[in-house]
Amino acid sequence: MSTGSNGPTVIKNFDTWKKFLGERVVQAEKIGMSDETISKLAFEIGEFLDKKVDPQNSSNRAIKELWDVGNAAEKHTIATLMVKLAKNNA
Repeated sequence: MSTGSNGPTVIKNFDTWKKFLGERVVQAEKIGMSDETISKLAFEIGEFLDKKVDPQNSSNRAIKELWDVGNAAEKHTIATLMVKLAKNNA
């Protein structure tokens, strides 16, 4: 991911982010990663983004707000759903 002064540029556009993440999910599956491992990685990415990236649009802001109010199990659910959404957009 390229980064600018406002964080990773790939996540400024939600459609670009879904496609980018979807392509990574497909690659992970091709090398044999399980759905559980992919979801765990998505959770870790979500934690990183929550701490390091200021959402640049309303879609990203809404996801961050959901993430912020969720407990650990709910955050894992959000991560799993993001993986499914991304995979559909790969």
